[in-house]
Amino acid sequence: MTDERVDDTEHEEDYRLDADVVDTLLDAVADEDAQRVISILEPLHAADIADLLEQVSGSERRDILRLYGDEMDGEILAEINESIREEVIDELEPTVLADAVREMDSDDVVDLIETIEERSQQEVILSALDDRDRIAVEKSLTYPEFSAGRLMQREVVTAPGHWTVGETIDYLRSADWLPDQFYHVILVDPMHHPIANVTLGRVLSAPRTAALSDIAEDEFRAISVYQEEGDVAYAFNQYHLISVPVVDENGRLVGVITIDDAMSVLDEEHEEDILRLAGVGDDSSITDTVWETVQQRLPWLFVNLLTAIMASMVISVFEGTIQQLVALAVLMPIVASMGGNAGTQTLTVAVRALATKSVTESNVWRVIRREVVVGLINGLAFAVVMGLVAYIWFDGVTLGAVIAVAMVINLVVAALAGIVVPLVLERFGADPALASGTFVTTVTDVVGFFAFLGLAGVWML
Repeated sequence: MTDERVDDTEHEEDYRLDADVVDTLLDAVADEDAQRVISILEPLHAADIADLLEQVSGSERRDILRLYGDEMDGEILAEINESIREEVIDELEPTVLADAVREMDSDDVVDLIETIEERSQQEVILSALDDRDRIAVEKSLTYPEFSAGRLMQREVVTAPGHWTVGETIDYLRSADWLPDQFYHVILVDPMHHPIANVTLGRVLSAPRTAALSDIAEDEFRAISVYQEEGDVAYAFNQYHLISVPVVDENGRLVGVITIDDAMSVLDEEHEEDILRLAGVGDDSSITDTVWETVQQRLPWLFVNLLTAIMASMVISVFEGTIQQLVALAVLMPIVASMGGNAGTQTLTVAVRALATKSVTESNVWRVIRREVVVGLINGLAFAVVMGLVAYIWFDGVTLGAVIAVAMVINLVVAALAGIVVPLVLERFGADPALASGTFVTTVTDVVGFFAFLGLAGVWML
């Protein structure tokens, strides 16, 4: 039997927006051809239309919305990046906005309102809802920001535990208010406390005479309306959840969180960690203006400038040593650079581990020891390499020994700082991703320069 292999590259679908589509659309916009604009956008998924609106310039976006705005629906509005939502809403006619909002689930409406600042826009959105939905959304907005109460949707499918499968199916078929997507029927007691989940798969596969309580899932979890949304996303990922009921302070069911919303939170937290580690602000986006981008980056660049001055002050202490041995000026950036890179490696792993709650009190010392040992092994390896390079380059055995020892010291310290700094920041309630990079870089620069130049001053002069 021949082993026929399919070339995966021929069958892989590139989910990025096709540049030709964007160019064709902009050509249609330039021609003021609204029908052509609509025909180009109609086959696209709502998420792709949202991406397209984010990628074009502000003036191009306004022209697209002027020609396509009447076709805007709730799904597209929910997918649009927060950074341009207000701009998009401003371009929509009130009636179009109202129709789009009415199509959205309550959790998407809450997310839409809390990301825009204009009170007039918030009022337009709320006024578009019927009384029941508006009250539900306003109630959700009373819960703390970034809580389960803001994340949940109010559309919940419930049933008493004594119902049979047949009664449940008949009820679901007759209901005209069901959410577009749901995964469980939540069983509730007479006080509306959730007591169990029944998956739709079990409902459809069980006999009509079976009681819902007999086919409920073995494990059941409910989340407090005040639970922090990051912890909610962690629970979904940790316990492989699909949907979870949300309860108020009295244990009564008030909503449900589904996996798509939980994964969105997880994705946002990952993005925030990356942006904060880079010191560019957790709200940075390619749609930001020049001034917005400058405002986000300048403060951390200023902090980095101060830490760089600290490192330079260490160098100035050894100014005489450097003047006598010019080779030190050539080699000392290598020590600092290697320490900075090693520290960043450890820091990235540490911040990710803290975000996923992988580092606990029971394993923290083991993790610290592991990173120190890794730093020591890497330091010894590069000590040999740089010792030989310095010896061959400058024909000096002592200089090679100096940079070798400095390399070991700095890589061990870098590994230690990379794990300890974020742990300390978290212990004091600060975000480990926010300032760890600056502190770790400062430590590696200062220690690297001090170790290298200090050893040179003692051993070579």
